Amino acid sequence: MKLLRVLARILLVLFVLLNVMLAFHAYRFTYFYENAEVPYRKPEDIPISERIQQILFGFRFGKRPNVEFPEKPFQTVWLRNTAGQRLEAWATQAPNPKGTVVLFHGHASCKSNVLAEQAYFRSLGFNTLAVDFRAHGSSEGNVTTIGYREADDVKAAYDYASAQGGPNVVLWGVSMGAVSILSALHEYPNLRPSRVMLECPFGSMQAAVEGRLRTMGLPSAVLSPILIFWGSVQRGMWGFGYQPSEYAKAVHCPVLLQWGEQDKRVLRPETEAIFSNFGTKNKKLMVFENSGHQSFCQNEAQKWKAAVASFLNVPEPTLAKNGVTEWN
Repeated sequence: MKLLRVLARILLVLFVLLNVMLAFHAYRFTYFYENAEVPYRKPEDIPISERIQQILFGFRFGKRPNVEFPEKPFQTVWLRNTAGQRLEAWATQAPNPKGTVVLFHGHASCKSNVLAEQAYFRSLGFNTLAVDFRAHGSSEGNVTTIGYREADDVKAAYDYASAQGGPNVVLWGVSMGAVSILSALHEYPNLRPSRVMLECPFGSMQAAVEGRLRTMGLPSAVLSPILIFWGSVQRGMWGFGYQPSEYAKAVHCPVLLQWGEQDKRVLRPETEAIFSNFGTKNKKLMVFENSGHQSFCQNEAQKWKAAVASFLNVPEPTLAKNGVTEWN
């Protein structure tokens, strides 16, 4: 009996320590420090001593700065979400625009990382608006909710684009950006984009956490519920109820879903569940065999550009010998 009591105490202490560690991880995964506090660094630039500390208590993310800018003339636009935070966006204009494409980046990223996509949409004859989510890039705030409240940021951008460019507003998003679009359409029925393009969205908060742990080689089934619990407590949300695959039912316009077959974070069943739940029959799923959780525009550019141009029902531009864009 004495041995059992000792074992029980040891297990209790280990359980408490595990919860403390995962509470730190949940906090830091959803908090981005200003660059003055924690400059953005690539993982390979972090010393080993600091990596050990991060394994125990979580990674301290610095906001990823916008270090590249659109080549074409652009305007910096400031939006405001319902939390009162200012969101920075870049707007570009096309001559005789066919509409406006609004672009949303992924977690721990920024609008500089969607410049290739933004440039291509402009070459197709669309105005564009690339947005930094709250707590990302040059926008205000430090807390992210992995798409839970970022639906408000999507609405702020959609409202601006609608007011500036008319009714033909197309929403494009990758990873967290794609999920935030699904969440916004579910939460705000008055959002009526003409088309939606989603790249590698996760099916639920639990699936997203499990995918993250899976890429780190950690036991996702054991650790994910604890991480989600602490993240929910700290950020005032209920992560277990966050189900983007269900929110797909709110998509009633034409939709293009794209996924990389080598994706270790978002699995095929999640993608198929989202696709089957779309509330429209005008839908298409594109699978990129040679890509993972990354930019298809850069990794499989020809295939991506052809799919996007076809979905938007516009001809692909070609580059003449003199460097001037021509139309097929």
